[in-house]
Amino acid sequence: MSKRAKLPPSFPALVQAYFGEYLTQQRALSPQTVAAYRDGFVLFLDFAEKRLGKAPAAMVLADVTPELIMDFLDHLERQRHNSVRSRNARLAALRSFLKFAGHRDVASLQVIERALGVPVKRYERPMFGYLTRDEMLAVIGEPGASWLSQRDHALFLLMYNTGARVSEVVGVKVGDVVLDASAACVHLHGKGRKQRSVPLWHTTVKALRAWLRANPELMAEAPLLPSRNGREMTRANVTLRLTLAVQRATESQPALAKRKVSPHTIRHTTAMHLLQAGVDISVIALWLGHESPVTTHHYVEADLAMKERALARLHEPSSKILRYRAPDSLLNFLRTL
Repeated sequence: MSKRAKLPPSFPALVQAYFGEYLTQQRALSPQTVAAYRDGFVLFLDFAEKRLGKAPAAMVLADVTPELIMDFLDHLERQRHNSVRSRNARLAALRSFLKFAGHRDVASLQVIERALGVPVKRYERPMFGYLTRDEMLAVIGEPGASWLSQRDHALFLLMYNTGARVSEVVGVKVGDVVLDASAACVHLHGKGRKQRSVPLWHTTVKALRAWLRANPELMAEAPLLPSRNGREMTRANVTLRLTLAVQRATESQPALAKRKVSPHTIRHTTAMHLLQAGVDISVIALWLGHESPVTTHHYVEADLAMKERALARLHEPSSKILRYRAPDSLLNFLRTL
């Protein structure tokens, strides 16, 4: 008696295996990446349920059509006002799942291939916004008498020194900071579990030493720059404190009033100032924790002053246009025609 043919996995089983086995165990992605993929899937399944009138647990792979995916992506842009970059990130999560599903359910390859045909949307990369040195120093300010003022001063100084992402700087523990005069540095835990060490300026070391002296209760595993309840600061918390710091800085730097300054602006500022100081692009890539130096090259494109200096090194063509004088033999030839 022949063995019964094995049934392909259901759609819910594929989703569970994708998140429970593939992303977390086989690819060992960071919790942040898994959470981003999960959020994208929750949005997609919620949209599909309303569009198809079918619960996610009752869906099949054949329901994931190019039309459904395109409608979902349009929904993200029009109703949720997502940027093209966010839209493409959601699409990347769906494409990753579909490629995984193709290995588990060979019978659905034709359906999967059609769905994978949905293209990534092109978009113009916006120019990087960054602060001048004087503007950045005004935002960092001087540490005041209050606990919040001292923490914010250390926070923005550390962000400027390291060019760290918000997630990296709020995740710094006391034990991640080395304040020895000969090898002062901070160990940052970046995207995808990548780690890097960034040297600290003497000014930063001085500020962090003063901060730790004023807060002796902070142990090695505690956040270096916590919120008032002692926990890690959130992205929203850092953004709010930066907004207040920028408002104060407008007193000495009025141009800041017209600028949109986010925590990532400080990261761009660090990169641009390193570039303008003559630091090699590959070193800046390591400093910022870029996976590819190609990302860092965008800062070169954004630095108009650097382009102007490069242009100044070239010999400007003479504005005087010399009239062409034909040789006598050619003139003689023309006259004989």
